[in-house]
Amino acid sequence: MTPRGCLICAPLVARSVSQMLTQMQEAKANGADVVESRVDHIPGFNAAKDLPVLLNARTLPMIVTARAKWEGGVYEGEETERQKLLELAVKLGADYVDIELQVARDFIATLKQNKIVSETKVIVSNHNWEVTPSLHEIGELVARIQSTGADIVKFATTATNITDVSRVLRLLAHSQVPTIALVMGPKGVIGRILCPKYGGYLTFGALSKGQESAPGQPTLADLSHVYRVGQLGRDTKVFGIIGNPVYHSKSPILHNAAFEKCSIDAVYVPFLVEDLAEFLSIYSVPDFGGFSVTIPHKEAALKCCDEVDPIAKAIGAVNTIVRKSDGKLVGYNTDCDGALTAIEDGLHESGLASQGTSSPLKDKLFVVIGAGGAGKALAFGARERGARVVIANRNFGRAKELADAVGGEAIQLEKLSEFRPETGMVLANSTSIGMQPDINQSPLPKDALSAYCLVFDAVYTPRTTKLLREAAEVGAAVVSGVEMFIRQAYGQFELFTGQPAPKELMREIVMASY
Repeated sequence: MTPRGCLICAPLVARSVSQMLTQMQEAKANGADVVESRVDHIPGFNAAKDLPVLLNARTLPMIVTARAKWEGGVYEGEETERQKLLELAVKLGADYVDIELQVARDFIATLKQNKIVSETKVIVSNHNWEVTPSLHEIGELVARIQSTGADIVKFATTATNITDVSRVLRLLAHSQVPTIALVMGPKGVIGRILCPKYGGYLTFGALSKGQESAPGQPTLADLSHVYRVGQLGRDTKVFGIIGNPVYHSKSPILHNAAFEKCSIDAVYVPFLVEDLAEFLSIYSVPDFGGFSVTIPHKEAALKCCDEVDPIAKAIGAVNTIVRKSDGKLVGYNTDCDGALTAIEDGLHESGLASQGTSSPLKDKLFVVIGAGGAGKALAFGARERGARVVIANRNFGRAKELADAVGGEAIQLEKLSEFRPETGMVLANSTSIGMQPDINQSPLPKDALSAYCLVFDAVYTPRTTKLLREAAEVGAAVVSGVEMFIRQAYGQFELFTGQPAPKELMREIVMASY
């Protein structure tokens, strides 16, 4: 174990020994502490000839793994030959070898019978490719792995729900032996990031996207530079973004950089959540200090909070949840101010409004596409600034409900292209139409945009959506969702930490990510 605590291991899944050695150098340059040589991925691997080359040339500690096909690997040779390969790795002084639980007892007994003396640590592993068992069942599994004589316990489960990860982290926190605990799949990603906080021995990071050795594996660069897993410890506070989908979000890049800048012992992770109430009830410990909330949970968040800020309550949507010292969850909405100040500045900067004491939105016709959480924030914010509000939505009932709440007008989205009561209107899209990967979609045809003096799109991936591009082409001023994203994040950071947001850094981080 190194002083940094949890190690970062880069799995090498090359197709040749020379390529694997090149990957090892890449892994070292990108912050890996250990590499796993997945020799089962090399066609025709010759243990007697190739293992000495790999081990003698290693520049980092190395795990030698020849994963059997029956355990999710690609090794198809005889089992006796596979175990001889691993036995040779031990004789040659590999730092670690990985052997599956199903055959580990006999393998370790063979090492003892043959009186092989080595500093090699034996990792005994088990992979469940279907589910994450109960806490009791995981405990029994760990006991079975320990009973083989393993130096290091390793188990990997599959998350069918993000709440599965909590059981693995609980067991990891109470483990008395070196343990590698991983949760596979998209819903298990947080386990791979947070395992250092709970005492995990090692976590895996792929060299790049497409080179993962298991589903849901983050990249080495993300683990090292975005989540800074080498700095996480027992006292690290956890924050994150709750959404579905969520992995497109730039919030982890932004907030983690801000935490580092302000020397705050915290990490910000993506939470892929289906049932918000269930998630909040499971992850209810004080260490989980707050959450950003995005599509589709902003309205549900209102009902899940113990207290709600008056602005968020009026809007009917929460995009920020803070856990207070007494455990209560308090909901806020930073979308409203973030979006409306961006639009107001856009009007000023484009020469569409003169500087004055009142908002440039006063008396303007403000058209909002969408009636969800972000749409509500835009509608209420515009009304508070004196605008006349129109809500366009596919579901007319929802549009009417929101329009009535803000004293505005409702129309069906299909009719918006013909809605041109006046020129100089402001359009604000609050839906996900046009978001990656559907970048060729737009909520309105190009010829309908000429009636607007300014068009705002809450979508920020990509930075310039089809809606904004076409609006600019017909002469409208445009404001990207990036502006709303940055500004609402300022508010969230300050609510999470009680400190001023490092605004210049946060803006630089977001802009550099495009």
